[in-house]
Amino acid sequence: GHSMKGKVSDGDLVTIEPCDPEKLAVGDIVLVRVKGTDYLHLIKAVNNGRFLIGNNRGRINGWVGHNCVYGIATRVEP
Repeated sequence: GHSMKGKVSDGDLVTIEPCDPEKLAVGDIVLVRVKGTDYLHLIKAVNNGRFLIGNNRGRINGWVGHNCVYGIATRVEP
């Protein structure tokens, strides 16, 4: 889709690697499950080991625990 346009375009090849939840930061692109749906989205905020997830167009999906973060994007290729 287009929700991550500017960071990840539809059809890009994205490399996802395991991550240490304690090292995740605002702006990181992560593969995450929010309310039963998997997304490649941004971390918008961090609070006591929880992460606020949203896209690159202003939509917020919600808060998740570290167990819902499957990995971090380390490379994006067209």
